[in-house]
Amino acid sequence: MTEVSSLTGRLLVATPALADPNFDRAVVLLLDHDEEGSLGVVLNRPTPVEVADILEGWGDLAGSPGVVFQGGPVSLDSALGIAVIPGGEGPSPSSRLGSSRGDPIAWRRVHGAIGLVDLDAPPELLAPALGSLRIFAGYAGWGPGQLEDELVEGAWYVVESEPGDVSSPDPERLWRSVLRRQRSDLAMVATYPDDPSLN
Repeated sequence: MTEVSSLTGRLLVATPALADPNFDRAVVLLLDHDEEGSLGVVLNRPTPVEVADILEGWGDLAGSPGVVFQGGPVSLDSALGIAVIPGGEGPSPSSRLGSSRGDPIAWRRVHGAIGLVDLDAPPELLAPALGSLRIFAGYAGWGPGQLEDELVEGAWYVVESEPGDVSSPDPERLWRSVLRRQRSDLAMVATYPDDPSLN
């Protein structure tokens, strides 16, 4: 079996060729990627539901817009919290020393300053350390080898994430802004029309 190079912490940006309506112009932050499969959340699908309406105490900590985001088509009845901790660029979870020393309670590092929040913990435990917080209903998931097949088919661009991607104040424009900042031909894809027949 060949070893899968981890893409955890990177972004999957849907190519214009991706036909699945769940992922049309989606920007997905990969939270886990290994030989057993992949899991991520779509960063640019805000819903009209306020965080405060479904998670008591977390609404005041959620960044603007303070709504729940649809993280993907899997388990829409479950919530995931992703938070950026300023100065949280410490060792990765695979570090020998571990990343638990110095990390806030109720937060588990995923990549750099980005981590998962334990939404069952009291919000005030995390509040002093929090830079930004997003709440996602559901997630995007791929079985073993499935994402790799989609990458070979040209369904996704893989690019580096930035902590600000998680808390973008204008999530509807995230697809274009992530592509625009690339230093390659990908920057041109940002100009691709919403309806390709208009090109």
